[in-house]
Amino acid sequence: MIAVTNPEILPLLHPLIGQLATAILSHWENYLDLSPFELPEGLGYVEGRLEGEKLIIENRCYQTPQFRKMHLELAKLGNGLDILHCVMFPRPEYPLPMFGCDIVSGKAGISAAIVDLSPTSGDKTLSSAYNEALAALPAADFAQARDLPPWGHIFSQYCLFIRPETAAEERQFLQRVTDFLTIHCKCARESQPLSGEEARIYLQGQRDYCSQQQKNDKTRRVLEKAFGWEWAERYMTGVLFDLPD
Repeated sequence: MIAVTNPEILPLLHPLIGQLATAILSHWENYLDLSPFELPEGLGYVEGRLEGEKLIIENRCYQTPQFRKMHLELAKLGNGLDILHCVMFPRPEYPLPMFGCDIVSGKAGISAAIVDLSPTSGDKTLSSAYNEALAALPAADFAQARDLPPWGHIFSQYCLFIRPETAAEERQFLQRVTDFLTIHCKCARESQPLSGEEARIYLQGQRDYCSQQQKNDKTRRVLEKAFGWEWAERYMTGVLFDLPD
């Protein structure tokens, strides 16, 4: 069984973040053939200070035959900010979308929760297998939808970006994430590798996704304040959204 996180950190995180981390790692272990993925030295677990408060970042990374990197990040800033960030990066020769999930929780509760399976195909659409499975899910019903960022064109029509207002909505979001993960892992296991020009198209799609995500100014500003510009740039481009070769 994969350990979810440092036992000293987990009880301090928002309960939904702990539940999501457990669900993500459980799906990876149950559906996929995992092996370790080595992060750049010194970036697996880091501590810093931001405006007088302690910032802790813990990263877990794995790889599989279908995914070059599967990254789960958990972060905590003092008593006021908890973050979960997860991305599954396909190997370019596999025609798979990008699974991404983020949760931001503050003192007033969860302010943002997003999950998507973002297409990397040349026409920026999901395959019929994904479309059929995602369209069959129950309709999402949340009171407060969030606006996507200016670079939000990278997301699919099934992207869910909300601010959950009740415990029931938090449970519904957790269920939607696990549904996406189940669909994604099953499709990945059945996927066959491409070759030549087709693989290069998906490679470019993944590069576009990572390049757009690197424009997330909020994340970059927090990292720069805590660790400096050079470290933040290394983390953004080497850990969070590294570009595939």
